[in-house]
Amino acid sequence: MPEDQPNNPLHGLTLEAILRLLVEKYGWEGLAERIPVRCFSMDPSIKSSLAFLRRTPWARAKVEALYLGRLRPRRKGRGPKPGVGGPGPGAGRHRDASTG
Repeated sequence: MPEDQPNNPLHGLTLEAILRLLVEKYGWEGLAERIPVRCFSMDPSIKSSLAFLRRTPWARAKVEALYLGRLRPRRKGRGPKPGVGGPGPGAGRHRDASTG
């Protein structure tokens, strides 16, 4: 019986579905650059790649990791938005005791 796996982002996805999505996104050449295995670079096909990935756990793990990395939102040096979480207006101004 299938178990509930609410925290597993791969639950319910087949290796074939993951591979097809990655090929659609990156193409075979892009996939071969990211995961350097012959089944992606030498006469690639879904069928031959699935056969290789199913019998090669480390390669399958790399494909799954690439898929999962694609799901995570990119965070490129994002800091707080201007005016949010920072000092308010007038911050950094020093009040001179002689002006009152």
